[in-house]
Amino acid sequence: MNKIEPTVANPSPAPEAIIPPAPTMAEAAAARAAEIKAVEPAVASDPRKLDQLSRIEEKAARIEEKFARYEAVLTRAEASLERSAQKVDLAAGTMDFAGLRDELSTLRQRVNATPRFGALLLTGIVTAILTVILTVIVLKSGVPGILPPILPR
Repeated sequence: MNKIEPTVANPSPAPEAIIPPAPTMAEAAAARAAEIKAVEPAVASDPRKLDQLSRIEEKAARIEEKFARYEAVLTRAEASLERSAQKVDLAAGTMDFAGLRDELSTLRQRVNATPRFGALLLTGIVTAILTVILTVIVLKSGVPGILPPILPR
């Protein structure tokens, strides 16, 4: 069976100099509906045109099915993106940057309050001198009831 392809006739240029305004969408839809109603009885009488029309309808149905599948895929992708955006918003909301900043400043103050090398050296020297002085006192006077005086007075 041979395939019949529709032909498009070249319209002859209109001699009118006045261009009518473009029809509105409603007028264009009404005009197309009137054309389809006028063409339908002619299509029903010719089996070749009916066959061609059924092939066109099948193609249109396949295109609609593809569109529906793509639409479903895009809808699922949109839902997935929306869930991801909600998770990011939730994670960003739970992060308390102000609290973290306060905790870091507290830690910085504690580190700055620790003694440095000079303070540690001074503490070591004072401790050593006091230890020597206390040891000499204990050795000279002794500890009553525990240790008799060892060094002469």
